[in-house]
Amino acid sequence: MATMGRPIAELVLSEDQRATLVRWSRRAKSSQALARRCRIVLGCADGRTNRQVADELGIWPQTVGKWRRRFLERRLEGLVDEPRPCASRKITDGRVEDVVVATLERTPKDATHWTLRLVADLDRTGCTLAMFRGCTRPTPA
Repeated sequence: MATMGRPIAELVLSEDQRATLVRWSRRAKSSQALARRCRIVLGCADGRTNRQVADELGIWPQTVGKWRRRFLERRLEGLVDEPRPCASRKITDGRVEDVVVATLERTPKDATHWTLRLVADLDRTGCTLAMFRGCTRPTPA
């Protein structure tokens, strides 16, 4: 019986790519989204249709098609999250460094330790407390 719809591009993996996808799909530190994308690509590479992979993973066939297509276009790099668009930083790396050095080399006036509010008060360039809070969070790798 012939299948209806557009033909599906064949997805072929090298041994290194397959090993990387399996490792990413099982690694405890991988995001669940990345692990699912790896399972999608592995299922497609095994010759299953988008619908079969979708039914197996409990997702929409369109999702499988999206990640199949992205993998074919960009290989492994296509599975990794892209940076999200956001407002540009208003505080420069140099200013962050200046504030960090100042907080490490001296103690705050009338306090025993630094707080975000005291750090924001230390900086007289108009940066808000929220800007400093954003600088203290670790950036995703």
